[in-house]
Amino acid sequence: MAARRLSVLLSRSLSVSGSASLLLSRGATSCLGRSISRFSTASAAEELITPPVQITYTQNLINGQFVDAASGKSFPTYDPRTGEVIAHVAEGDAEDINRAVAAARKAFDEGPWPKMTAYERSRILLRFADLVEKNTEELAALETWNNGKPYEQAAQAELPMLARLFRYYAGWADKIHGLTVPADGDYHVQTLHEPIGVAGQIIPWNFPLLMFAWKVGPALACGNTIVLKTAEQTPLTALYAANLFHEAGLPPGVLNIVSGFGPTAGAALASHMDVDKLAFTGSTDTGKVVLELAARSNLKPVTLELGGKSPFIVCEDADIDRAVEIAHFALFFNQGQCCCAGSRTYVHERIYDEFIEKSKARATRRVVGDPFKKGVEQGPQIDAEQFDKVLRYIRSGLQSNATLECGGDRLGSKGYFIQPTVFSNVQDDMLIAKDEIFGPVQSILKFKDIDDVIRRANTTRYGLAAGVFTRSLDTANTLTRALRAGTVWVNCFDVFDAAIPFGGYKMSGIGREKGIYSLHNYLQVKAVVTPLKKAAWL
Repeated sequence: MAARRLSVLLSRSLSVSGSASLLLSRGATSCLGRSISRFSTASAAEELITPPVQITYTQNLINGQFVDAASGKSFPTYDPRTGEVIAHVAEGDAEDINRAVAAARKAFDEGPWPKMTAYERSRILLRFADLVEKNTEELAALETWNNGKPYEQAAQAELPMLARLFRYYAGWADKIHGLTVPADGDYHVQTLHEPIGVAGQIIPWNFPLLMFAWKVGPALACGNTIVLKTAEQTPLTALYAANLFHEAGLPPGVLNIVSGFGPTAGAALASHMDVDKLAFTGSTDTGKVVLELAARSNLKPVTLELGGKSPFIVCEDADIDRAVEIAHFALFFNQGQCCCAGSRTYVHERIYDEFIEKSKARATRRVVGDPFKKGVEQGPQIDAEQFDKVLRYIRSGLQSNATLECGGDRLGSKGYFIQPTVFSNVQDDMLIAKDEIFGPVQSILKFKDIDDVIRRANTTRYGLAAGVFTRSLDTANTLTRALRAGTVWVNCFDVFDAAIPFGGYKMSGIGREKGIYSLHNYLQVKAVVTPLKKAAWL
């Protein structure tokens, strides 16, 4: 289908009974076939499924070779279902970044990659996409094991989207070209769209593979070389994917992967004098640091995709049952660990009480447990730090006198599972309505009219996304133009297609990812002016 939608996870579960998504009945590998009971007994994480994958790649990838960190150090990466160590991964620091940048620079200046025809580059991207499909089960299992997201979400939504993204950028590779420009005088003027050079990229932990695609796809399509730093929480799938790229024929040094921590490897990459372009996805506060490091070094251009506190507006005329389901998905998808999550649910006062009761009922039906088990909608939070942060915000909501409708505590005694939590009677000045919680906590606010909700929805430092639910085209048009956000979904949410640009207003970032707009991030425009002699026409 044209739109590879994360909301495919929702679209099969819109019956008002709140039954588990029919997507989950498609089946997976035989080891994933056990079912669990719902919310109240989702501590079934005590009977964990052994992930059906072996961990092969734990070293940094530099110049086409998997190598230990220069320091010899490694760090543990964890299973969020238990908090136990999965593997030890090479801990890159400034010296590893230096080596990776040197490899990328040599590959760009002297190697075959930028000198290949664009068609040859596109064929490598297409072969990689084919290999992703052949290795879907292994990649999905690694993603779930290291991140905690449901296996069925990874295997049936995110991996197909990963392949689709690279095929999309493969299609662009041989369609990037400049223009001829008329000038006032006897001159021939043309523009060249040239690769920018060595791209530094820093990806987050919530969607490791998809963020890998959002960054790597356009950079390679434009002919650049890359040094990518993984999130320290989730290094495993990028390393596996990078090996597939070399199977596909990517020359050594074109894609280099360094695992490590932000203050060491990340800071070294952001401030490196031989990196020509930087792209970062993560929190707004860290984005500020990245931008400052880039500016203080060689003033490299920076693309930032940062935090959000997206409003989800349910108007008086909305189909309440459907709105409840989509609002639930907009917030709880990916354990609430989504930068564009609909984390401020504004509901018209005339339907507020009914919406609260149905939202509470839906949250209590949510299936939480071992993400490798069939039928699970919600796995654990990523790590102890995020787990504790979410619980602190829940306590803050209680202390602010918001009404706790359901949830509000951890689930089970092992791992980082949190009960799906719904607050009503939330006010705009409460921390749960202002801060990016990044967890399964739905805050539902009441509004009176369109002018009221526009003002309140825009009163935030963020502007990443928004949702509008209404039967009125006029209302939808009014809201979509008034909301200060990079994406507005109308009667849907989390519809992600390779061609749809994504990025934010205000402190949600700089620039756009995906679609044709993402190519601009990785190209330089050069004007070439040549005198004309006895031109037949100008």
